Amino acid sequence: MLDRAGIAALIPHAGPMVLLDEVVSCDERAIVCRTMSHTRPDNPLRCGGVLPAVCGCEYGAQAAAVHGPLLSGGRQRPGQVVLLRGVAWTVPDLARIAGPLTVRAERLHQDARSLAYRFEMTADATMLVSGECGIILG
Repeated sequence: MLDRAGIAALIPHAGPMVLLDEVVSCDERAIVCRTMSHTRPDNPLRCGGVLPAVCGCEYGAQAAAVHGPLLSGGRQRPGQVVLLRGVAWTVPDLARIAGPLTVRAERLHQDARSLAYRFEMTADATMLVSGECGIILG
């Protein structure tokens, strides 16, 4: 549905900080993305070859950041993550996952100044990271 270049055009991130490789599906409520960026040595969130599972929150936030502009034809004010809640993970290091990661973000709330999303990161239907993020729009 949308490749990495298309994703990069919709979010403020650039270069290796664009963590999502493709949008698989999108509707009014949710977006599903896929990526292999966790395996790339130039992933800017890696430290000493390790990609801590908590970094899955950034993947979820990026999926949320793509969702709004994709639905509105590229028009959405920039936002800033101001809240993470209920974050949980089942693995310590995402870099050890060999296959693609699926990132799903579901919009829970939207008004003129803020958004809230629930996100999940899975690999082969196994839950890796989940939580909620709150975003204030600029």
